[in-house]
Amino acid sequence: MRKHDPRTYYVGLCATYHDPALSILNDEGEILFAEATERHLQYKRALNCEPDNLYLVPKLLGEYCSDADEFVIACNWRKSRPIYERLAKHLGWLSPRGILSGQGRRLTTWLEMYQIHHMLACQHHAMRRIGINLARTLGRDFPGAAVRFRHYDHHLTHAALACYASPFDEAACAVIDSYGEEGSMAFFAYRNRRLKSLYEARGPLSLGFYYMKLTELCGFDWLGGEEWKVMGLASYGRTVPEVLSWLRGTMRVEDLRLTPDYEHFFEYLSRLTGRRRPADEAPETAADLAHTGQLFFTETVNRLITNLHARAPSDRLTLAGGCALNSVCNGQLLANTPFRSLYVPPAPADDGTALGAALLAYHEDHPDSRIEPRTLSPYLGSRIERNAVERLARHGHLPVRHLPDGAVVSAAADLLARGKILGWIQDRAEFGPRALGNRSILADPRPRDMAERINREVKFRERFRPYAPVVLHQHGPKFFEDYQDSPYMDRTLRFKSAVRGKVPAVVHVDGTGRLQSLEQDRNPRFHALLDAFHRRTGVPMLLNTSFNVMGKPIVHSAEDAASVFLTSGLDGLVIDDYLFTKPGSQP
Repeated sequence: MRKHDPRTYYVGLCATYHDPALSILNDEGEILFAEATERHLQYKRALNCEPDNLYLVPKLLGEYCSDADEFVIACNWRKSRPIYERLAKHLGWLSPRGILSGQGRRLTTWLEMYQIHHMLACQHHAMRRIGINLARTLGRDFPGAAVRFRHYDHHLTHAALACYASPFDEAACAVIDSYGEEGSMAFFAYRNRRLKSLYEARGPLSLGFYYMKLTELCGFDWLGGEEWKVMGLASYGRTVPEVLSWLRGTMRVEDLRLTPDYEHFFEYLSRLTGRRRPADEAPETAADLAHTGQLFFTETVNRLITNLHARAPSDRLTLAGGCALNSVCNGQLLANTPFRSLYVPPAPADDGTALGAALLAYHEDHPDSRIEPRTLSPYLGSRIERNAVERLARHGHLPVRHLPDGAVVSAAADLLARGKILGWIQDRAEFGPRALGNRSILADPRPRDMAERINREVKFRERFRPYAPVVLHQHGPKFFEDYQDSPYMDRTLRFKSAVRGKVPAVVHVDGTGRLQSLEQDRNPRFHALLDAFHRRTGVPMLLNTSFNVMGKPIVHSAEDAASVFLTSGLDGLVIDDYLFTKPGSQP
């Protein structure tokens, strides 16, 4: 019997202490799997958890790599650690006692030293655990396989995802983050499948840290990922000139650098801290601070990106790093900079670096690879096990219909057109923080009270937070000013005033919406559902939000979905071809 050709698999690990993730590529460059660890664990951001979960990894390798002869394990951080981290560890500043003492000279940055040292301590321990669970699994299940480990620069892994996953064959690339090995930003030129470094920031000053501090001052928890709340709240506020002058006085843009005003930085930071929202005041009281802080963030990014164009002239921009999740800023980049096209990957934050590291390893081994540029599909995660859905149908004591061959699409469109709120699950989960039609909660955008109803009865979150529209791409220009294709819900655009009254549930208070553009080839079944809703209502748009409740990750299993369905105001639940409703409801 002829032995098969040797097979190599590339396993990418995001070993950051927050938002760990794992990806798998084969030796043809095909992405087989990519998912954040929080989904499997159902623990928001999976703080201080390893990406190669000991219970999950054997299943994944068995499913995707059963014929492996070799594994390349690619990590999203360099093996050598920054000198400050090594010094802090040596002096005991990263121990519990050291963190509590707040020792060390205060760095010119936005966060307190105990926060900085806690992050460094968590990352130090995360680095020490890299690949331990993978090693055990490989030793047991693949004893004859060769294993190679590779470590890559953190911001390079961000850039790799932004560029290799884009439809561009050349572009300028910006990575704007909280921190990397040496600093918080990096800029690249991308051409012929190769990345050329233009500038790597050094030092602790960081736009990511700035937005974390802004989140804290508005009364929210950045460790829990509540920067989203600041973006939503900002639309309710007005610019405070005095606060904006303080912010502009803390740091300035010089070429591709952020330069602090060393003389006045802490003075202005102290004044800003005096604006902190007290815990007993409503979030809306921080709206002006949020608005002004968002304005400063956007104008700073615009200056950096404009300067990048001067260094790397191109019509095309790719953007990654945690700051690339700021859809308000993203939606203004093409209007305010010389670039004409923008690509933001579906997972621009640290979870995406698991895939970026694997792509770097693949291209290192295949430097002459001729993979055609194409937009990455975000549907790279886990599937709901069919037997789990069948168990729910059999034992859940819920009204249920099995509707194969597209019948479930028609039934779901009918319910949505009648004002029902549905959980919608199909095929593979999205990679990244946004639900894009495979793990979504969907609703009719026409009722004025729909957003408030979902906030109150389904998501259990603050009233000021908006909901996103998903629109049939060909109808986008009818609804949005200066319409841009937004496949991953990565940018916020302004609705045309004439159509806002038609879809009020997805129009934010300032007339904007963080949209998802939908074409048939991106997600045929979801497109069929939206098309069916359009035929029934004349509206080519649905309200689309992630299938979870506030503080929890997007649902991962049939059991997770059933839990949210039964403990919230959802009217129906679709999992593949099954439609579940609640006792006493009309089918």
